[in-house]
Amino acid sequence: MPTLLSIAAILGGFVLLIKGADWLVDGASSIAQRLNIPDLVIGLTIVAFGTSAPELIVNIIASLRGNADIAIGNIVGSNIANTLLILGVAAMLFPLRVQRSTVLKEIPFSILAALVLFLMANDQLIDGYSASEIGRGDGLILMCFFCIFLYYTFGMASAGKAEDLSAPKRSTLMATGMMAIGLVGLGIGGEFVVRGATQIAELLGISQALIGLTIVAVGTSLPELMTSVIAALKHKPDISVGNIVGSNIFNIFWILGASAVIQPLPFSAAINPDLLVVIGSAVLLFLFIHTGGIHKRLLFWRQRDGHIITRVEGALLLACYVGYVCFAALRG
Repeated sequence: MPTLLSIAAILGGFVLLIKGADWLVDGASSIAQRLNIPDLVIGLTIVAFGTSAPELIVNIIASLRGNADIAIGNIVGSNIANTLLILGVAAMLFPLRVQRSTVLKEIPFSILAALVLFLMANDQLIDGYSASEIGRGDGLILMCFFCIFLYYTFGMASAGKAEDLSAPKRSTLMATGMMAIGLVGLGIGGEFVVRGATQIAELLGISQALIGLTIVAVGTSLPELMTSVIAALKHKPDISVGNIVGSNIFNIFWILGASAVIQPLPFSAAINPDLLVVIGSAVLLFLFIHTGGIHKRLLFWRQRDGHIITRVEGALLLACYVGYVCFAALRG
């Protein structure tokens, strides 16, 4: 049946996306090490790109095919899943201590990214235009914001101590081959996911936006899920939180910006509630980190600060994600 083939295409595409991103990161990290690039810079750039590569490839293919709802829904849904689902699961496994720089700069920057996207996408609401879209000019502005974030990231890397996130050194030939195979896997996997998601939406008579916000978004967020959960189990919470917050910023400013430059993305006002969830989830994360400071300092007195996401707060984040998925499904 076409539906089973579409589901198989999506699942197979997710496997290719995840393995492709893994091989691309390993190969690029090995080459970067041979060029004596610091580990922290590798982690903040190559590894961050690798975990967001599925979203990037899916969005590029969706933009080229004119599937704007999947492109926008993928990014919006991925950011919601990152904050509510992945951080919720990670915090339930192990309470997450958040670095001061993440609290003061990166989380507010992720809130700014969501707000900027909301303002840029709503031409009808703000300017009274007959239709709304994220145009090429909007895309270029989003990418400029990402350049500012990248400048901040490299400045933090040069000032901070390195966290060894990179792969072991491999021969240049092997590393180049891994990068090439990874890129091919990403391309084929992205094509499978977009085609399968489009077919399922058509067969079931539901919107492409809903498929992008849920199935595609969760699937492309699997690398972030694995990275954050493994980091939490290894008691490395900085990686868990930094990976998610950085990915959310990368998704909006770079991936959605690049998608809009490739092909202007018509925006449906029906996605506005989901954009508000993106903003609300980022604000909720910010509040969770800042509330209950006294009892958190008592409970986690060995930590140098009280910026903690507890297991209870992780469960609340996860509950919010379940509620959001139910709302999205009922809305259709």
